[in-house]
Amino acid sequence: MKKDKIKRFNFAKKPCNPCFLMMAAKLIISWPDLKKRNFKLEKVNMEGLDGPYLLLVTHSSMVDFNIMLKATHPRKVNNVMTLEGFKTYTEPLMRSLGVIGTRKFIRDTNLIRNIKYSVSTLKNIFVLFPEARYSLDGCTSFLPDSVGKMAKLLGVPVVVLKIHGNFVTCPQWNKINKKTYVEATMEQIVTADDMKAISPDEINARIREHFVYDDFKWQADNKLKIDHPKRANGLHALLYKCPACLAESQTDSEGTELWCKACGKRWNMDEYGKLHALEGETEFEHIPDWSNWERECVRKEIEDGTYYFEDTVRVETLPNAWRFYKQGEGKFIQTPTETIVKCNYYGEDYTLTRSAKNLESMHIEYDYLGRGDCVDISIPDDSFWCYLSKRDAITKISFATEEMHKLAREKTERG
Repeated sequence: MKKDKIKRFNFAKKPCNPCFLMMAAKLIISWPDLKKRNFKLEKVNMEGLDGPYLLLVTHSSMVDFNIMLKATHPRKVNNVMTLEGFKTYTEPLMRSLGVIGTRKFIRDTNLIRNIKYSVSTLKNIFVLFPEARYSLDGCTSFLPDSVGKMAKLLGVPVVVLKIHGNFVTCPQWNKINKKTYVEATMEQIVTADDMKAISPDEINARIREHFVYDDFKWQADNKLKIDHPKRANGLHALLYKCPACLAESQTDSEGTELWCKACGKRWNMDEYGKLHALEGETEFEHIPDWSNWERECVRKEIEDGTYYFEDTVRVETLPNAWRFYKQGEGKFIQTPTETIVKCNYYGEDYTLTRSAKNLESMHIEYDYLGRGDCVDISIPDDSFWCYLSKRDAITKISFATEEMHKLAREKTERG
C-alpha cells in the first residue's frame, strides 16, 4: 500500500467522559480481582481532594489499571494508552472510555491539549503513567523532566499512586500471573496552593522522591511468599550478562533456576525473590542489583565508544489503531550517539534516525503476543516495531538508550 493512502490516527480528537462501560469494568473485572488479592489502599493527604487532579501511577503490570480504577472510584477519569492498546481493545471502545491515544517517547502537543481539556473542561481526574512503560526489574524506570512542566501547565494538584506487589506477581519477562497480594499508597504531593508557588523543577523533585520503589525488596521485607514452580521462567531476558564469566546472551532459565550456558554457573530463585548460587559466590542476591550492574556495564561501553549493536529485524509499522503493516526485513542499529532503523516503508527505502539527545527511553516487549522480542521506536505519525533475530538483546538496548540520553544531556549541560 502507498504511504499516502494509509489512514493515520487522529491524535487531535478531544476525549470524552467515560461511558457506563467503565463502571461495568470496575464491577466485573477490577473489583473481584483485587478482592481475591486482599488488596489494601492507604490514602495520605487526600482529605477534601475531589478533583480534578493529575494522578501519576507507577507501572509494572496490567494490575495497575485495576488498582487505579479502585483508587479513583467513584470519580470519572481520563487516561493515556498507546496505539497497540487501542488496536487490542478497538478504537471505538477506548474512545468511549475516555482514553487518549499516543505514541511513546515523542513530542506530542495534541496530548498536552487533550490532557488540559480533560482537567479544565471535563473536570475529570487525569491518569498518567509517567514511566511510559512497564518496569523491567521492579524498580523505578525513566522519569522525563517534561512531567513537571506539564503539571505546572495544568495547574491542578498532583497525586502519586505507588503500587507494591504488582511487579512480582507478573513481571513482563514472566507473564504468568501468580495472583498474589498487592497494596498501594495514594498521596497528594503537590496541593493547589503549592502549584501556584513552586517551579516545574521542584514539582519534578517531589515526583521523583515519591516514585522510588523496589518491588523485590518490598516482597522480601513483607515476606510475600511466591512459591510458583515456574517463578524464574524468563529471568534470563532481564539478567542477560553473567557476572561470573561476563558472557552476554548466554543465560537461560526455567522453573526456579537461572544458569549460564557459557560457564555453567547456576542460581536458584527462592520463594521471596532472592537469588542463591548453587556453587560458589552469590554475586547478586537482589535481582535489581544484577540489572543495575548490567546497566553500569552498558554505560561504560557508551562512554568509551565501544558500544555498538546491529541486527537484522522484521519490521512492522503501526500508523493507526487497527492494523500493523508488514515492511519486511530491515536493520536496527545503535551507536553511542543514535538509534537507526533502515527498512522498506510502504514500498520505499527509508531510514529513521533518532539522536541520543532526543530519544529518552525505548519501549520494548518481551515476546510480544508470542511473536518474538521487539523494540518500538516512533515518529509522530507512525511507529516501527522491530522484531529482533538476536536472542536476549532488548534489555541491553533499553538500558543503552537511557544511558545514551543521560550522557548526551550531561554533555550539553557541561557546554
